[in-house]
Parts: sequence; C-alpha cells; structure tokens
Amino acid sequence: MEFYFPTELGEQLAFVCAAATAAIGLFALVFPASVLRLMAFQIGEVRPEGYAATRAAGAHHLGLGLAAIMLAQDWIYMVLGIALGFAAAGRLVSCALDRALTPRNIAFFLLQVVLSGGPLAYVFGYV
Repeated sequence: MEFYFPTELGEQLAFVCAAATAAIGLFALVFPASVLRLMAFQIGEVRPEGYAATRAAGAHHLGLGLAAIMLAQDWIYMVLGIALGFAAAGRLVSCALDRALTPRNIAFFLLQVVLSGGPLAYVFGYV
C-alpha cells in the first residue's frame, strides 16, 4: 500500500490540518500531564480519571485526524472541520462566560479555527 499525499492545493491544506490534529491528539495521548500543564491545570491535583479523560480526548483527535488522512473523503474532512469548529465555538463561549479571555485561550482558539478552516475551505470549494 502506498502513502497517499494529495495533489490539489485545497486537499493538501485539508490533509495537513488533519495531520496536525492527529499529531496534537497523539501528543495528548502519550503525554497527558504535559497537555494538562499546557492547558493551565494544576498537575498535583489531577486524579487518574483526569489523565484518562485527557488521553481519551487525545485519542479522539488522533482517530479523527487519522481517519481523515486514511479515507481522504470530502465527508470525513467535513466532519473534522465541523468538530474542530464546534470546539473553537465552545472555547469562545468559555471566553465570554467564564472570563477566560487569556492569551493562551486566544492562541488555542485561533489554532482550532485554522485547523477547522482548512478542511472546510477544501470541502466547500474555497481553496
């Protein structure tokens, strides 16, 4: 089996966003303490269930990104873009309601917007 890399610019953008999502998910799956620290959690207070939840969220991102890479279908790219778009919307709601408008939250919000925008732009024909 060959490794498939798209030839069109739009699909390449969607592919790279899917790969970045998978890489972030792998990082969260393998290094949950580092991810929790990066997300501003106090590591000493995290119970094993917290690590499990972090690993599960990382595995979710890893699986979604890998599915988009392996299947390379418009619908899968759309699912990836919509899921990351809703995650960005949730972060935006948190910034408004939880008074979480911090530089770190803004950076993660922008990352989620970019990662969701790539696949959606490809699927809807903007790129």
